[in-house]
Amino acid sequence: MLVLVIYDIPDDRRRTKLATFLEGYGRRVQYSAFECFLSLDEMRQLYAALAKRVNLEEDNVRLYWLSREAVARVLTLGSPPPEPPPTHYII
Repeated sequence: MLVLVIYDIPDDRRRTKLATFLEGYGRRVQYSAFECFLSLDEMRQLYAALAKRVNLEEDNVRLYWLSREAVARVLTLGSPPPEPPPTHYII
């Protein structure tokens, strides 16, 4: 499933560290938004890891779990629609 991770973090250093961390999970689609194709277990692990990295009094991080039907209905302008990463790579 697609997990949309969006965040608003006022501290530049913490925001940069979080963005770098999220690059290991998905594709950055806007300055503070990532599209991550994850299983339920992977999403839970990501949530737990994020809980350790954010300041709950200052930061705002949201994870939206989108069904296949919702992903199929996504409309975009100026970028390709969400697409899961390949399941196999040929080297």
